[in-house]
Amino acid sequence: MRYDVAIVGGGPAGSTCATLLKKYDPSIKVGVFEREVFPRDHIGESQLPLISIVLNEMGVWERVEAANFPIKVGATYRWGSSDDLWAFNFVPDGKLADEARPAQYKGQRTQTAFQVDRAVYDKILLDYAVELGTEVHQPASVAKVHVDGDRVTGLTLNNGEEVQADYFIDASGRPAIIRKALGVGVAEPSSLQNVAFWDYWQNAEWAEEIGVGGTRVQVLSLGYGWIWFIPLGPTRTSIGLVVPAKHYKEKGLKPEELYRRALQEEPRISNLLRNATPEGKFEGTSDWSFLSDRLAGENWFLAGESAGFADPILAAGLTLAHAGAREAAYSILQARKHPRDAEWLADQFDQRNRRRIMQHIRFADYWYTANAHFSDLKEFTTQIAKDAGLDLDPERAFQWLGTGGFVDEDMFVGGLGTFSFNALHQIGQRLAPGEYRKAYGGMNHFKLDLRGAIKTVFPQYREGKIEKIHGYERDGKVLPLQGLVGYLVKGLQTSPEIVKALTTIMRLMREEGEGYSKDVQDRLLETLEALIRDGWVVGKTVDGVEPLKGELLSESPFIQTVS
Repeated sequence: MRYDVAIVGGGPAGSTCATLLKKYDPSIKVGVFEREVFPRDHIGESQLPLISIVLNEMGVWERVEAANFPIKVGATYRWGSSDDLWAFNFVPDGKLADEARPAQYKGQRTQTAFQVDRAVYDKILLDYAVELGTEVHQPASVAKVHVDGDRVTGLTLNNGEEVQADYFIDASGRPAIIRKALGVGVAEPSSLQNVAFWDYWQNAEWAEEIGVGGTRVQVLSLGYGWIWFIPLGPTRTSIGLVVPAKHYKEKGLKPEELYRRALQEEPRISNLLRNATPEGKFEGTSDWSFLSDRLAGENWFLAGESAGFADPILAAGLTLAHAGAREAAYSILQARKHPRDAEWLADQFDQRNRRRIMQHIRFADYWYTANAHFSDLKEFTTQIAKDAGLDLDPERAFQWLGTGGFVDEDMFVGGLGTFSFNALHQIGQRLAPGEYRKAYGGMNHFKLDLRGAIKTVFPQYREGKIEKIHGYERDGKVLPLQGLVGYLVKGLQTSPEIVKALTTIMRLMREEGEGYSKDVQDRLLETLEALIRDGWVVGKTVDGVEPLKGELLSESPFIQTVS
């Protein structure tokens, strides 16, 4: 069999890559080789809003919405230093306006996510890729990957058939079939190594019903681990237990016994399960975080869990899979048109996605170290903090979290992974109350600092094409002269006084047809904080000009105490 692109694995990463390849170049020949026959169950059901952007670009959001999955409005936690429940909301105040389903991708639905039954969700995506012309083979296991140096030359399937292609995508998940054949190693940067056990339950009650079809997942800490509770539909719920592998071994209990005891110990969960029955599909796996040493090579890319894995506490797995697969598809499309850029494209893909995965691994570690409920995990969380030089001091925590930089060159705005600075600050307040303060607090005069920076170009992934945008790089951190970052740089070059700079930015945005609102100004200030923390901007206080406020609210429309 001969293809332009051969994809090993038909899960969300594989189907996303295939769909976008076919959408933007219908003539390209794409083959997907999936070892299982869909539908099949799979954990990793809780999504973040970024995925909806990708689903909409693929053209499949409406089909996912029509499956009537619960709308994820956010998550409810018992986590940190208090026994109180608190919510992280995607929409203000965690409320949905009444809206019939299926709905359209607009308004409030652009801010929400789905909680998906993977047996249904993955089949929807793979079937859609077939409709666009992808050739899907299932069951089709890869018996051998043929390599020549850093190049993949072909695949041999279990049935003896040979597959050749110009490009190969490893979307095989944990088996990492292509990665392992190439001898690419992995790093395990976290000292906390967990195992997870789960089952699916019928007729569990929802902890929260919000609007029409909306809810929040439940993440509830125990002294020795935590429980996830994710409604997947009107009657089906995924419930899992995550504990350190060492704790599991020391307890000496059978996995299902440990799991059932945990569900009984947690009163909120046991109450929701009083009329529920398990489906008897109990499973377990190790889920410790890891990151591949390389994510791309001469004619191959890693997407999904073959590239890396961040602890599921942040529900980032599917987001990382969709985002990475999207950029792999764009990179291949661009390399086919401009072969001279192939090495640069692979290098940019590798840097971006390694940084993104590592940021989520670090953020997950921070969540664990900041949980006072983990009485049995102190040795683990202490080791994480020791390895990181982290003592939960807010400034040190932010410095550690932002090692890869707080500016994403494709988002062009300040934050960490998929979390904005406002969310980071308020989550930090919940996890470890302290003197949190925005980096620009008390300052009014800001100057760009480009000393030692190198001019470079970054890829901008838009509408099936990659455009090169200019910017700077220094010590692994980036300053793209585009988006809100670009506007902020222009404003500060006009005047170091933030009020005058914002006035200039308002004028520039309106001249270029961009809307300027209070929300845009808030995002500009978040971007300013990112530039300060990454060292691109130095701030100070000058007499006679009112400084910016740096105080944080203990409650906001997006972080709230749950009664």
